[in-house]
Amino acid sequence: MPNRLASSTSPYLLQHADNPVDWWEWGEDAFEQARHRGVPVLLSVGYAACHWCHVMAHESFEDEEVAQVLREGYVAVKVDREERPDVDAAYMSATTALTGHGGWPMTCLLTPTGEPFWAGTYLPKDDLLRLLRAAARQWTSERGRMEEGADQMAARLREAHARAGAAGGVGEIDLARAVADLASDHDPQWGGFGGAPKFPPSMVLAFLLRHHARTGAEDALTMVRSTCEHLARSGTYDQVGGGFARYAVDRAWAVPHFEKMLYDNALLLGVYTDLARTDETSRPWAERVVRETVEWLVRELWTEQEAFASSLDADTEGVEGATYTWTRAELAAALGPEDGEAAADLLGVTGTGTVEHGRSTLQLRSDPHDRAWFAGVRQRLDVARSLRPQPGRDDKVVTAWNGLLVGALAHAGWVFGEEDWVDLAARCARFLLDIHVVDGRLRRSSRDGVVGRSLGVAEDVGNLADGLLALHRATGDPRWLDEADHLLDRALDLFGEPDGGFAATGRDGEQLFLAPSATGDNAEPGGLSALTVALVRAGAQGSRADRLDRARQALARVAATAQQAPRFAGWSLVAAEELAAGPVTVHLGARPGADLARAAGRTPVGTLVVRPTTGGGDPATEVGPGLALVCRGTVCGLPSADPADLP
Repeated sequence: MPNRLASSTSPYLLQHADNPVDWWEWGEDAFEQARHRGVPVLLSVGYAACHWCHVMAHESFEDEEVAQVLREGYVAVKVDREERPDVDAAYMSATTALTGHGGWPMTCLLTPTGEPFWAGTYLPKDDLLRLLRAAARQWTSERGRMEEGADQMAARLREAHARAGAAGGVGEIDLARAVADLASDHDPQWGGFGGAPKFPPSMVLAFLLRHHARTGAEDALTMVRSTCEHLARSGTYDQVGGGFARYAVDRAWAVPHFEKMLYDNALLLGVYTDLARTDETSRPWAERVVRETVEWLVRELWTEQEAFASSLDADTEGVEGATYTWTRAELAAALGPEDGEAAADLLGVTGTGTVEHGRSTLQLRSDPHDRAWFAGVRQRLDVARSLRPQPGRDDKVVTAWNGLLVGALAHAGWVFGEEDWVDLAARCARFLLDIHVVDGRLRRSSRDGVVGRSLGVAEDVGNLADGLLALHRATGDPRWLDEADHLLDRALDLFGEPDGGFAATGRDGEQLFLAPSATGDNAEPGGLSALTVALVRAGAQGSRADRLDRARQALARVAATAQQAPRFAGWSLVAAEELAAGPVTVHLGARPGADLARAAGRTPVGTLVVRPTTGGGDPATEVGPGLALVCRGTVCGLPSADPADLP
C-alpha cells in the first residue's frame, strides 16, 4: 500500500511511495508526531538522479526489517534536496561538521524539535540497523543528555555561521590573486582544478573568461581553454547525444558519475558560448559542444509545460551508466565491422574497458579525419542506444535551474544567431512567471504544471532575474527588464540582511535549527552570488546606480571566501569582474549597420549588449537608428555609428 509520499510532487519522493517504511514528508505534522510519541526523527535526504540514493533505497528502505525498526522507534522523514535546498543545506552543515565530509544520501537523526544528534551519508543495511537500534536504546535511557548535546551542537553551528563572512571588499588586486590561486591548483595535463573526483568548474571558468577580457591575462584564458577542451573530448561529455554528466571519478574526466543535471549543462552552455566568441582556435569544437548540448536539452529535458526537467538518472535498471557505455563488439554490431573498429579506435573503446565489466565510455581525444563519416557514426550510435533501456527522468521544474538555462539559451541564441533558442528561453520564462509566482511570491518548483508548496529561495529569485535580464539583452523587450526588477525589489525585502548580505531563505520561510548560508557557491550559484550577479546586470541595463551599490555591499560579505577559496566563489567573482570593468553596457539602436552589429558581437565577455528596444525602454539609454551607446557604470558616452567606438 502506498505511503504518505504518494501525493508528492517530487519524483524522488514518489520513488519511495511504495516502500514499507512509514515515510512522512518534511513538515510540522511529522515533528508533532515525533513529539507526541516521544521518539527521534530519521531524516533521509537525496535526489532522483543520485546513484547511492538508489542503492540505499533498495538495500534498506525496501526492506521490511528496516521498516519495522523505524516504525517502532522513529518518525521517518524523506526530503528531496532539490525541492528543499534550505533543509538540505542546514543539515549538510551538521553532517560536514560531525564527519568532515558530506554527500547524498544524507542520513541524520534528529530530536523531535529538529536538532541533529547524529549525521552521516550512505549506510549499508547492517550498519543502518545497528545505528537505529543503538540510538533508540540510548534515546530511551539517556534522552535528556542527548537533547542537551544536540542543543549545544546546534548553538555551536549557529555561532560559526555568525562569524563567517567578515566584511571586506573584492577589488582588482583580489581578482588577480584569485587567478593566481586558481593557477596553482590547475591541472595542466587534464584541465580542471585539484584531483579526483573532478567537477566541471563552470562558474570559475566564467570568472576567468571575464578576467581575461578585462586584463588580457593569458593564463586565465589558458586555464579555460584547457579545461573546456579536455572536458569536451572526455567521457564526462556524451559524445553521442550531447550534454555533460555531473562529475568524473578520475583526473582525466574519462569515467563520469553518469547523472546529467540541468544546472551543470546550463552553466557550461554559457561558458562554451563565451569561449567560442573569445578564442578563434577553440571556436570549432566549443560551438559544436554548444549546439549538441542545446539539442540534448530540447530532446531530453523539455517538458510539455514548456520548461526544462531537472535531471536524468545515473542508473538504468539499477546499473550505473548502462545506457552510455560500449564494448568493441557492440560498436561493430551497430556500425558494421569496419566502421565499428575505426570508431572504437577513435573513441577509446578498449578490449579491457575503461569502466566495469570490460565496458568503455566514449572519448574523442582527437578529431576524426572525416567529419561527415563521424557525424554518420554518431547518428547510428544514437539510434542503437535509443533501443536500450533509458535512465529515468526527474521531470520537476526547478525555478533556479530553469532561470540559469533561460539566461544561457538567450545568450547563446544571440551569439550564434539562433532566434529559436531565444524563443525557447522566452517560452520557459513565461511559464515560470505564470505558474511559479503565486500571490506575488516565487515558488521553488512545479511538476506537470502543478506548482509545489516550497517557497523559492534566494538562488531561485537571483537566477530567474538574471535569465530575464539575458532575455532583455537578446530581444530588447523592456518587459523582461521590468519583470526582473519586480523580482529583485521583492528579493531585497525578503532576503536582504542588515550587514548588506543576503539570507538563503526568505523572512516568510520556515525557521530551521540553523539558517542556511547563502555566501558560497558549490555545484551551482549560491543565493548571495545569484542575487549579486542579477543586481549588477539589472543596474547596468536599467541605469540603476542603487542596484550597483547594493551588489557591492553583498560582495563585501563574500570577500573572505573569494580571497581564501576562489574555487567556491566563482559566481561572486563573475559579479566582481563585471563591476571592475564598469560594468560595460552597449545599447544598440534600431537597424544597426552590418559592421556595427558584427562589432557588438565581438565585444569582450562580460559586456552587456542590449538589442534595439521594442518600445517602452529607458529614454536615457535609447539611441537612434544605426547608432550604439556605450555606458561604463553610470557614465555613458555619445551615440556613435562607428564600430571602433565599441569596446
